[in-house]
Amino acid sequence: MQNFIAISVIGTNRPGLLEAFSKAIRDCGCSIVDSRMTVLGDRLAMMMLLAGTWDAIAKIESSLARLENQLQVKAISQRTEARKRTGNLMPYAIEVVALDQVGIVHEITQFFSQRDIWIEDMHTGTYAAAHTGTPMASLHMTISVPTDLSIAGLRGEFMDFCDQLNLDAIMEPVK
Repeated sequence: MQNFIAISVIGTNRPGLLEAFSKAIRDCGCSIVDSRMTVLGDRLAMMMLLAGTWDAIAKIESSLARLENQLQVKAISQRTEARKRTGNLMPYAIEVVALDQVGIVHEITQFFSQRDIWIEDMHTGTYAAAHTGTPMASLHMTISVPTDLSIAGLRGEFMDFCDQLNLDAIMEPVK
C-alpha cells in the first residue's frame, strides 16, 4: 500500500541542492509523485508529493531535521493521501496580463473563490514591458469548473470583471 507525504523546502539557491535532496528521497526508498520548484529572489523553493511504503515515509520524515542542517534549508512536511479525482470538473486555463498593481492576485482569486471554483495551480510574475519599461504583472492559473456551471456565463462574468479592472485576460479549456 502506498503512503504519501507532502514536503515543502526553501533555502538559498545553489548548484547541487536539488540533487542532494532528491538523493535523500531516493535513499529513503520514496519516489517523487509530483513536484514544483522555482527560484524566488535568491531562494530555491520546492514542493513535493512523495510516495512510498509506511517505513520509507517514516524514514524521510525522520531524516528531515538532518537534511535541514546538512543542506541549510527549512523543510516542513505533512502526511497526506492520494488525490481523489472527481469526474464532474473541467480544467480551464486562465491567463492575465496587466499593469502591475497591488491586489491583482487577490481580486482574481476572490472572483473564483466566490463562485466555489477550485484553483488547481497558479504562477505569477512581474516584468518590465518591452520598449517602455512599464511594470507589468502576469498570472497563469488552472481552475476546475463544475460541469453543471455555464461556461459561457462564467467566461462572460470573468471578462466583465477583467474589463472593470483593466486586465487583459483569456479563459480557455486545458487541452
